[in-house]
Amino acid sequence: MTEIPLYQVDAFAAGPFTGNPAAVCPLAGDWLPDAVMQAIAAENNLAETAFLRRRATGFAIRWFTPKIEVDLCGHATLASAYVVHRHLEPGCAEVRFESASGPLTVSCDGDDFTLDFPARPGTPLDDTGVSEAVTAALGVAPQAVLMAPQMLAVLASAAEVRAVTPRLDCIAALPARGLIVSGPGQGEHDFVSRYFAPKGGIPEDPVTGSAHCTLTPYWSARLGKHRLRAYQASARGGELAVEDRGARIAIGGRAVPYLEGRIYVP
Repeated sequence: MTEIPLYQVDAFAAGPFTGNPAAVCPLAGDWLPDAVMQAIAAENNLAETAFLRRRATGFAIRWFTPKIEVDLCGHATLASAYVVHRHLEPGCAEVRFESASGPLTVSCDGDDFTLDFPARPGTPLDDTGVSEAVTAALGVAPQAVLMAPQMLAVLASAAEVRAVTPRLDCIAALPARGLIVSGPGQGEHDFVSRYFAPKGGIPEDPVTGSAHCTLTPYWSARLGKHRLRAYQASARGGELAVEDRGARIAIGGRAVPYLEGRIYVP
């Protein structure tokens, strides 16, 4: 029987029980079979479970939702950097990850972490049928729809974003991994968002770092500023500090530990 360490960390969290919980599983050797890693993620039943393997200059990372493997995940990368910083390489100032989306770097400063991620700007959608499908899914007509790996629907206000009651079956039928809904912010926040990914087994994601790879270039261009404060308006809620750096995006947030344990794999 194989024992695997398990850490659960709340990412982009203002305190305990906020932000997005992620499981982090450091592996001592090779990757487990894909089916086993997928089964562990389904058993954990969190938005993502990250698996780590040591490399000469850092770690390789893979991410699984309860249903599928994904090519980029922000909150589980932040949680993984926390685990490396606190447990695997205590006190390190930077963590380097190799991933399906290329090299990712996370700078560490206490409980504050900043991800260096690829920008994924959306392309304005010129398809009436898809726009109508998005309206049906949200119950409100968006001001704009942009195509990206995660489709983006822009609403008129933060209140509209918060009021959305999505039809998940309609979102699952859209030609994208999931649907980001966003609008202008209030007070200290430049914009707010929510994210729905029923195809991946995530009805609503609490806080989605990868979605901000599309949100950041959109709101940076619209508001004429490179550094922005963002809030993901899920039930748990999450705070993010983002910066548009052209081809790359900086995504900052805090991490709060929740539990440590062990997984037993036959």
